[in-house]
Amino acid sequence: MYHTWMRFFTPGPAHHRLGLVCLGVGLQYGALPTVGPRVLDHHVAVVISTGDGWYAHPDGRRTTVTAPALLWLTPGVPHHYAPDPGTGWDEGFVDFAGPATASYTELGYIEPDRPVVPLADASGPRAVIGRMARAARRDNPLLEVETGAAVHELLVALRRARADLAPDGDLVLKALARDACLPLTVADHAARHGMTLAELRTAVRRGAGCSPKDYLLGIRLGRAKELLAATELPVAAVARRVGYDDPAYFSRLFTRRVGMAPVRFRAQQSRVVPGGWSNQVPDPDDPPVIERTTT
Repeated sequence: MYHTWMRFFTPGPAHHRLGLVCLGVGLQYGALPTVGPRVLDHHVAVVISTGDGWYAHPDGRRTTVTAPALLWLTPGVPHHYAPDPGTGWDEGFVDFAGPATASYTELGYIEPDRPVVPLADASGPRAVIGRMARAARRDNPLLEVETGAAVHELLVALRRARADLAPDGDLVLKALARDACLPLTVADHAARHGMTLAELRTAVRRGAGCSPKDYLLGIRLGRAKELLAATELPVAAVARRVGYDDPAYFSRLFTRRVGMAPVRFRAQQSRVVPGGWSNQVPDPDDPPVIERTTT
C-alpha cells in the first residue's frame, strides 16, 4: 500500500529566463512501485526521509539507499530505483530545469556523478518541498515564480544537509574566512594549515565549490566594499586593510571583478555614519527599538 500526491507545471519562456523552473513536485510514502529503468530530459531531486531501498546504476551496480538520503536524477542518465517492498519509504521529489543548473553543477550543488547522497538531516529540504507543495494550488497566480525561487532554496538546503559536510563549513573554510584579509598568498594559507596546495584546493572546492583564490577574493572584495561604503578611508588604505600592498593592483582587480572602479563604487554606495557600521547581524524577529526624542 502506498500514497501519492503530485503536481506538474509548464512554466513559460520568461520563467525559464529566471534561471530555474520547477516542473513538478510530489510527496509519496509507503511501498512505492519501482521507478525505471528510464531516462529524463530534466533534473529531479528525490529526498528520502525514512525507509530503505536501492538504486541501480547504468552499469547494473546496485547501491543501498538508507534514509535520510538524496537521489540525484540527471538529464540523459538512465536510472532505476525502488524502496524496500517490506518497509517502503517516505519521499518528496522536485522536477526542475533551467540554465542555472550548469552553474549549480559547477559549484558542486548538483552532483551528476554521485546519484546517491547520504544526508545528515532531511528536515530542511523536506520543509522547502512542503512549501512548494502548498504553493502548488491551481489558483495561485504566483505559482511558477514562487516554486522556481524555491528550487534555488532547495539546492542550498540540500547542500547544507549533506552528511559529508559540516552545515556551516569546515574548520579550514572558517580559518580562511577569518584570515582572508591578511597579506598572505594561497600557498601561505596552505602552509599555515599543514596542507599542500593540492590538499587545500580539494578541501575548498569540496566545501565551497570554488578555488581557494576565488574564495579568499570574494571575502576580500566584500570587505573592501563595506569599507568604501561605510568609511572615508583612501582607496590605498582600503587596499591595505584587505590584504593588498599595491593599491593600483587592488583597483585593477576590483574593477575587473566588480565592474566599476573603487571610487565609482564609493560614489554610488557611500553610507558613511559616525562610528561605522555594526558588525552584529540583526535579528529580523527581534528588531531594535528606536527611541524617539521629543523637543
